[in-house]
Amino acid sequence: MTDIKSIDYVYGTFQMEIKNRFLCSVNINGEEVTCYIPSSCRLSNFIDMTGRVVLLKPIKTPNARTRYAVYAVKYRKNFILLNLAQVNRMIEAQIRRRYFSFLGMRKNVQREYKIGNYKTDLFIHDTNTLIEIKSTLAFSRESTFPTVYSERAVKQLKEISRLLDVGYRACYVLVSLNPSVKEIVINTEVKDYYNAFSECVEKGMTYCAFSTQLREVTPELHAKIKVTV
Repeated sequence: MTDIKSIDYVYGTFQMEIKNRFLCSVNINGEEVTCYIPSSCRLSNFIDMTGRVVLLKPIKTPNARTRYAVYAVKYRKNFILLNLAQVNRMIEAQIRRRYFSFLGMRKNVQREYKIGNYKTDLFIHDTNTLIEIKSTLAFSRESTFPTVYSERAVKQLKEISRLLDVGYRACYVLVSLNPSVKEIVINTEVKDYYNAFSECVEKGMTYCAFSTQLREVTPELHAKIKVTV
């Protein structure tokens, strides 16, 4: 097993997701502990977590409901990030790399900038470019996005379409949490999402995809990968 060199993190064995989608049960040294899952989607939509080794991060917020948050899951010899909030921070931290040179100037970047009813993941003030970041989790060389219908994702695309109409630029960034994934396929069977995505692309929205990996406990971009629409 890859050794995580941090005294703050602990290992556990995932037992089950609880009815509340943000909570799960994890066995830590023989004790059943309720832990927080920082994901708006149930993990069972992507992977059977039962019996898998997970990496847990202590929650230091006073009066927190749980002692730990699920941070990553062991897959083969490495760990795969499950804390989706970290993905946005990772992209923000690395937005000035050559990977994103197609976006132009990137000196003034702001997280969660609001434009009317729409809140961006990142906003590049230099070029009025909004960036929407979506994460995928798959254990094959190809990942499909989205795996299930998401009203929120469709609503976001409709807002992006409206903003494209009034002169904003947009980029849709797909991030595979598994570094082994080589391609992300936009799911044509989720009609409302696919139609909204295609409409934005027709209006000039760009898109790209990356895989990510954990180095120690810090996520970083691993490789640029193919997107099939």
